[in-house]
Amino acid sequence: MSNERTDDIAVALFGELFMADQLARNRISRVLPKGMQLSHFSVLNHLARLGDERTPAQLAKAFHVTRGAMTNTLTRLEWAGHIHIRPDWEDARQKLVAISPSGRAARDAAVAAVVPLIAEVVQAMGHDKLRALLPVLRELRMRLGDEAP
Repeated sequence: MSNERTDDIAVALFGELFMADQLARNRISRVLPKGMQLSHFSVLNHLARLGDERTPAQLAKAFHVTRGAMTNTLTRLEWAGHIHIRPDWEDARQKLVAISPSGRAARDAAVAAVVPLIAEVVQAMGHDKLRALLPVLRELRMRLGDEAP
């Protein structure tokens, strides 16, 4: 009986997480500036928060995507002028990626578009309820991250 209950909880939990993820991605994607995809925003936001260069491999690992998928995203961001990719002077086999001023402006515009949408949800659900939920979600993320290959 205990395993059945655990299985039911697990299925319900992941069903809710997957649906919430899909709905959030759809809503956020609709308000991003024209031509910006969620993956572009995520990379720009990451680089802006770090304030430092990263290799494409480090970015792929951080986002749990393949190097090929990250290369595709970085190519589009570079084409748009949102990032600079340069050789690593210490290791010629690697490249380093940095956000450009244009990329920072695009990221800031995206944040300005996304924040009201997120704030609306926070307001509707209540700060206290969501503040209490954050440690649980953070622990879940960390446990799932431990399981990742």
